[in-house]
Amino acid sequence: MKLFSIKSVILSLFITTPAIAQKAELDKLVLPDGFSIEIYANVGNARQMSLGDDGTVYVGSRGDAGGRIYAIPDTNGDGKADEVITIAGGLKSPSGLTYHNGDLYIGAISRIYRIKDISNNFRNNPKPEVLTADLPDKTHHGWKFLEFGPDGLLYIPIGAPCNICEPEKIFASINTMDVNNPEAGITQYASGIRNTVGFDWDPVSGDLWFTDNGGDGLGDEMPADELNHASKKGLNFGYPYIHQGDTPDPEFGKGKDPADYTPPAQKLAPHAGAIGMAFYKGDMFPEKYKNNIIIAEHGSWNRTAAAGHTGHRLTLVTVKDGKAIKYEPFITGFLQNNKAWGRPTDVLELKDGSLLIADDEADAIYKVTYKK
Repeated sequence: MKLFSIKSVILSLFITTPAIAQKAELDKLVLPDGFSIEIYANVGNARQMSLGDDGTVYVGSRGDAGGRIYAIPDTNGDGKADEVITIAGGLKSPSGLTYHNGDLYIGAISRIYRIKDISNNFRNNPKPEVLTADLPDKTHHGWKFLEFGPDGLLYIPIGAPCNICEPEKIFASINTMDVNNPEAGITQYASGIRNTVGFDWDPVSGDLWFTDNGGDGLGDEMPADELNHASKKGLNFGYPYIHQGDTPDPEFGKGKDPADYTPPAQKLAPHAGAIGMAFYKGDMFPEKYKNNIIIAEHGSWNRTAAAGHTGHRLTLVTVKDGKAIKYEPFITGFLQNNKAWGRPTDVLELKDGSLLIADDEADAIYKVTYKK
């Protein structure tokens, strides 16, 4: 491993976005040999990212950014951000968004929006069209992550409205919607999922994989966060009865058998805050990354000082024949002396195989490249 060294950078937002003063301490990051990292753009409270056909990166936000969504165009295709443009504001935690067939879909707390022909409209203060306003309005784990699956359906998570509880059926789930028939509502795809804020499909098998955050209040080392594999529709991953695939909840797990639920494909670090994830499909990175999963671990917030924080890093999970066989650090250093200057939230592969990382603590997006 090598320590990538550049001077600390004071961040400020481009063009139409509000001014932000945060520090990205890129000189503290540790990357494998051959990898480099730089600031791509400055975006307040950056969460999920999505890539348009023309190379424009779209970014959702949550909390402090005031309900804004952003466009980051690369007009000349040189792999550098030209500017950061606020597309719309005043939405309720529009953390998740995805580009699909020329349109932008946005997930807020209780609503799914669409902006048609986004590449020709993101500079025109477009008004998002409401596809549905019928999702739960609970803010606890209510923010979204959106992606279209190989089946052409929009996948929408609805997190548990609590830490650990026995919620109504609509919660703790991943659901699908036909955006051509939104009046039909949503259909549950998988259940027993406390809070997923990241998923992707295996480019080899086409199966859905997703991260899930374990519950709080059960100790520093319990439960593990999860990387789950949904090989088919209808699986139940155990929440709130079974944690990390093998441990009954002390309140809700009485009489429950872990064998009745789908265990995680890979236990992740406890309280790591594993959220955004993607299979790396490109050719820029070495072969060990190809068709394997890169996870943004947002980081723990309530572990004891003695135990120290977990997460605050990127990790790599190697997948072989539909099974996770290795879990290892990829990029570390966001945590210094048990204090985080950065918190990764999502990863996005660009067309050249480079990787973007969103960070909602340093209000930045970074670009990772590899050269032999």
